[in-house]
Amino acid sequence: MSNAFYLDELSLEQTATRVFMISDEAIRAFAEVSTDHNPVHVDEDFAKASPFKGRIAHGMLLGAYISATLASDLPGRGAIYVSQTLNFKRAVRPGDEATIVVTITGLDEKSGHVTLSTLVKVRNKTMLDGTAVVIAPKRPA
Repeated sequence: MSNAFYLDELSLEQTATRVFMISDEAIRAFAEVSTDHNPVHVDEDFAKASPFKGRIAHGMLLGAYISATLASDLPGRGAIYVSQTLNFKRAVRPGDEATIVVTITGLDEKSGHVTLSTLVKVRNKTMLDGTAVVIAPKRPA
């Protein structure tokens, strides 16, 4: 699904949700694209000896899924990322189903800035939270 909301169509508390499967393939592809080959992400034997007791997804892979939700769903097509904070609470693992929830918490009509809370949940537990600011497209004159 791909939405495109203009700034004047957005409202406080408006929410979008997307679900992503955290697959081994996605983790390995992200490691290749980002060149982040930290063994806690890609080497099961190493990761078993880590505090996580097994492999975990890259935190920025989850950030990319938040970005995809903002770009595809809310505000959607044409949104421009300005900033993002990410607070990692728990590790996300291969095989987890991650639910991304973005909710509008602030609107600035003059600048076009939209502030959104961002959450990543697995089995209804918050794994990551943060705040994103994007510029929503304005309706053509």
